[in-house]
Amino acid sequence: MPVISKLVPEETMFFLCDVQTRFKNLIFGIDELVLTINKMLKVAKVLEIPVVVTEQNPKGFGNTILDIDLPSLGPLFVATIAKELYTMMTSEVRVILHKRPQIKSVVLFGVESQVCVLQSALDFIEAGYIVHVIADGVSGSNKEVIPFALARIRQSGGYITTSESAAFQLQRDVCLPGFKLFSNVMKEEKDNTVRTSQKMLHHRSFL
Repeated sequence: MPVISKLVPEETMFFLCDVQTRFKNLIFGIDELVLTINKMLKVAKVLEIPVVVTEQNPKGFGNTILDIDLPSLGPLFVATIAKELYTMMTSEVRVILHKRPQIKSVVLFGVESQVCVLQSALDFIEAGYIVHVIADGVSGSNKEVIPFALARIRQSGGYITTSESAAFQLQRDVCLPGFKLFSNVMKEEKDNTVRTSQKMLHHRSFL
């Protein structure tokens, strides 16, 4: 019998992986990727979901792309963690999670799918977290290998979903507070959702 793992806002944390300036011209669909990331940040703000960001060797690869609207998160923006490991599961991230025992689910988006996102997903799963990867919110320098990374995550017990599906699952109920704000975000992002889906998902045959 399949395991059903639903996203609950109070038990969820978003992780943005290594979308940095030096990678901007190397990543497939970078403009669409940033659109998806900013949509997820809007969802985080409406549903009060904390966000952690990592940067791979920022001295060499630069900081997070300025087009990503982290300042809008306010106190929901937990930290930016510089790392040398490929995985996001650094000692600093372990401390952040240890201080938030209510967190059960991790939502991942960023780059690169076959390296940092994959290794992060495996480590979070191994640590006992339920991992959801946003398929239209991850990419890499070689689009052909992305489906294999997502398939590997799925084989290991992670869940592959889309930004829109994850957002609506987190909202859950039209009667909950904040639904109007949530609905406005979804309406504002409608065209971007179509654009990103067409760019980021049409070649991904992992399903």
